[in-house]
Amino acid sequence: MIHNLSYRVFVYGTENEEKVREALFTLLPTAQPTKEITEGYHKNQVTILQGKITKKREIKDFLEKLGALKPTSKKRILRELEHRMDDRGNLFLRFDKQSAYLGDLKIVEHGDSLHLKLKIAAYPARKEEALKVARQIFQE
Repeated sequence: MIHNLSYRVFVYGTENEEKVREALFTLLPTAQPTKEITEGYHKNQVTILQGKITKKREIKDFLEKLGALKPTSKKRILRELEHRMDDRGNLFLRFDKQSAYLGDLKIVEHGDSLHLKLKIAAYPARKEEALKVARQIFQE
């Protein structure tokens, strides 16, 4: 159902990088992010943790976590599916960092979050086909 998934999370100067990593591992336990240090708008240090998961087993484990989302979160994703997907069948999800650190997966809109891009396996690779596959993932 998913070819691969890419992830990215920003660690701001006021945050503990290890705690942000723990939040990431709540969602993606096998993640092996690369680390890039950059400068924020106000000249503050920002660390970017990012990577890609392509192994079928790891993607299957992630899909099981999605299956365990609260019904309200699944319904929200289904409702917003068209807006969360681009024309190439990439589904974009954001999860709250603080909630993930505490072991709860909560869908959010704000940028201070765990960013995921899921490449939906759909043939032909068009948005309409990818939407059908994505609906199957989030159905009750």
